[in-house]
Amino acid sequence: MRKEILGLIVKREDGSEEVNYDDPSFPSYIYDGWIKPNVTWEKVPHFHEDIEIVTVKTGKMAYCVNGKVIHLYAGDTIFVNSNQIHYSMATDTETATYVIFVVNPSILNSSVAVELKAVLPIINNPNLPYLRFRNINENTKDMYRIVVSLPDIRRDPFQVTKKLFEIWEIILHQSTTYGILDEDMQADMHTKAFKAMMYYIQQQYHNPITLEDISQSGNVSKSLCNRIFHKYVGGSPISYLVDFRLRKVAEYLRTTKLSLSEIAQKTGFNGASYMAEMFKRAFGVSPMAYRKTPLE
Repeated sequence: MRKEILGLIVKREDGSEEVNYDDPSFPSYIYDGWIKPNVTWEKVPHFHEDIEIVTVKTGKMAYCVNGKVIHLYAGDTIFVNSNQIHYSMATDTETATYVIFVVNPSILNSSVAVELKAVLPIINNPNLPYLRFRNINENTKDMYRIVVSLPDIRRDPFQVTKKLFEIWEIILHQSTTYGILDEDMQADMHTKAFKAMMYYIQQQYHNPITLEDISQSGNVSKSLCNRIFHKYVGGSPISYLVDFRLRKVAEYLRTTKLSLSEIAQKTGFNGASYMAEMFKRAFGVSPMAYRKTPLE
């Protein structure tokens, strides 16, 4: 795991997240995490081909998946399917703790038959963006037990694979019970448009960008562009742009010795003072104070 990107969401050129795997040779990331308001990994919309599973240990938090906010409490687990737009959220001032498991489902493909019958029907199903396991669900305790055991075996690929098969069996059972696997698959054009617009922002954030530029990148009108962003991230395209720029500022502060003026120039802000004002408003500390704060 690369410590220099711990706590930051790093994007590839296509806009997907570069997952910080525990071992570069095995596509799995397991972490005892925490969240509270104004940390840099809160409310960062992203997607990846890996599945993501989060079990809440203490407190409460939420996940936004494709624009829908799902509240989670101690004992709850959420499964986020492959390539869904999602992010974690703090729901009050208290710190919530959780175990997160991000893993590539290809680990399950022991044969073509398994891939066709048990893996692809889940990860390619647009009607299955997520599953929530809570106290009314018969599988909740089993999911909790499995996921909270993962940090102890995070560097053992064989044991992690065994646990993933247990988890997948529960996901298959739950999906079948809900009738999700029997429904017709339908493409979500809004999701595709949002991914295109998000990618455009991530590639062009250092340049002047207008609402028209963003909407054109997704081949939608400006009004629909606004509706799509409000659906997926709860704010405007310009708000998302500013948030993305601020997170790039945080990345530069952590990983370089550039001056504030140089960082402002690289991240598309019109001056260091404005950048510093917006950064403090978003994260609760000044850029220089943030730079001096060690990673936890």
